[in-house]
Amino acid sequence: MTEDKNLLVSTQWLHDHLHDSNLRIVDIRGHVIAASEPTPHYFNHHADYQQSHIPGAVFVDWVHEITDPDDPRHAQIAKPERYAEVMSHLGIGADTFVVAYDDADGMFAARLWWSLNYYGHSHVVVLDGGWKKWTAEGRPITAEVPTISPSQFTAVPNPALRRTGDQILAALNTDTRIIDVRSPEEFAGKYARAKRKGHIPGAINQPRNALVAPDGTMLPAQKLREKFAVFGIDDSTSEIVTYCNGGVSASFGMLALRVAGLENLSMYDGSWKEWGNDDSKPIETT
Repeated sequence: MTEDKNLLVSTQWLHDHLHDSNLRIVDIRGHVIAASEPTPHYFNHHADYQQSHIPGAVFVDWVHEITDPDDPRHAQIAKPERYAEVMSHLGIGADTFVVAYDDADGMFAARLWWSLNYYGHSHVVVLDGGWKKWTAEGRPITAEVPTISPSQFTAVPNPALRRTGDQILAALNTDTRIIDVRSPEEFAGKYARAKRKGHIPGAINQPRNALVAPDGTMLPAQKLREKFAVFGIDDSTSEIVTYCNGGVSASFGMLALRVAGLENLSMYDGSWKEWGNDDSKPIETT
């Protein structure tokens, strides 16, 4: 039914399945500005959704709706009750097939993909190329907001997909490979979204934007495997953990690893916003 091991679908696939009764399309457009810029750094694109979106799509505010408002790091995944309430309101139940798209080369769509999987819902894919490819191809758009009947979403966390700072600390100097998907400048300690600058000791830097083709689609699986193989990451790697600033780009990194066919993956949701603000945690700069 889907493509790329139930991780990505093409614009043509979605066009052909727009009217499937069990399909829920989620628009999660937004943007992030560089860490070197003044705050706020995080924005949703709800106004753009109101002007036009893929027919049948509902909107999720990645900045507020699926985050924990009580967590000072911001962007941390919402607690189960809050997350379940949002998904239920969108009509996403246990059997709903979710297609997520954004206008940020898959970054926010991947966050929804990871968060749904984290809370036990694996029937979710990312629209490869997202809004940019959909509109470039002249596919249908609308301003009509669909009427959705609420469903019942049960959020059951899967701890295997999420790592804490203390778990990362314990994994240093082991066979676990840690991938930092931030920019080379952030990795090198030139600027940061935390009080300290640098990276987690032993981490390798694979910027998220280097995993994307010019048209906004994910690089082919073999190309991704080649990129990760440069760092000695392959099928034999015992565990791979991605991190960024607050877990959003890291979700995309995890998706790319899955598309590459790699397993034993998890994500450090606290990422640099937690690690870089914790004086008890070691850092490196290059």
